[in-house]
Amino acid sequence: MSVVSQVILKADDELRYPSSGELKGVADFFKTGEQRVRIAGTLAENEKKIVEEASKRLWQKRPDFIQPGGNAYGQRQRAQCLRDYGWYLRLATYGVLAGDKEPIETIGLIGAREMYNSLGVPLPGMAEAIRCLKEASLALLSDDDAAEAAPYFDYMAQAMS
Repeated sequence: MSVVSQVILKADDELRYPSSGELKGVADFFKTGEQRVRIAGTLAENEKKIVEEASKRLWQKRPDFIQPGGNAYGQRQRAQCLRDYGWYLRLATYGVLAGDKEPIETIGLIGAREMYNSLGVPLPGMAEAIRCLKEASLALLSDDDAAEAAPYFDYMAQAMS
């Protein structure tokens, strides 16, 4: 949920107007709006490149994942991994746009751990995959934009740890 939505809902729950501190938080959120949109645009426009680079990094670090018996062995399993990479990249952009980790939690992480456990996908491997996705994504951003985007990837990796 965005900062704006949070302020409105909290004030409404308490039957009051937003406080000056809350309004300052909204103003600060708007000041970073152009940056957040730029980051999300860069990530979306480069999804294929990011996913390819991240998967290459993961397979180099963990070749056992793509060897016989590995969770990404075979075309179908590998395609599913790449699909998930795109999904996690999209979740990161949602967090960046909202300026909050809540969309990541509600849209993507609730139930993800249980799903991966039921499929026999090692969670440490998922955390490593998200770190590779982060590296590939941040390499395309300026230092300031990378600093803004990084916590959303860290949040997802931590949730898988």
